[in-house]
Amino acid sequence: MDEDGLVIGLTAVLAGTTVLFVVLGFAYQPLLLLFATIFGAATYSLWYHASGRLGERVERTAASTRRGRRQRANAAGRGPREFQGFGPGRRASAEGRRRQRGRTAGGQGRADRSRREPNEPTLAEAYRTLGVDADADDAAVKAAYRERVKTTHPDTDDGDEEQFKRVNRAYERIRE
Repeated sequence: MDEDGLVIGLTAVLAGTTVLFVVLGFAYQPLLLLFATIFGAATYSLWYHASGRLGERVERTAASTRRGRRQRANAAGRGPREFQGFGPGRRASAEGRRRQRGRTAGGQGRADRSRREPNEPTLAEAYRTLGVDADADDAAVKAAYRERVKTTHPDTDDGDEEQFKRVNRAYERIRE
């Protein structure tokens, strides 16, 4: 039996129990109407799920939330490309991460790249750390990065945390 059939069957059982409690509540004990109310709420919830209306409502709510976020982002002067990487279960886009890292205390982005953070390598050092030429394409840089990360990751037998951090900083520098 598939999941929908099981939910519909359970809904039918709860509906029958609800009717039984309503009849018994009116005939014998009014306290049973409280149980009828509880079973009725459970029946309605399962029916709402089985009919697919719960899923549709969740989708509508999510779409409306995304639409509202996009509108707020556009009103704040950010375009949809900047905003598309944010939200539940999503990682920030590379552009968004760079923009966030580029913020200074005054809220302004860094105008020149000559001012580097203390641990940030130069571009030449970054290419040397990854072991690729300065004219290497993105695919080659990414492949070299993945190979270096596999060998330097702290969870491996011969991994080195400092070297791993250096490789990550180098890759971030090249991607900028």
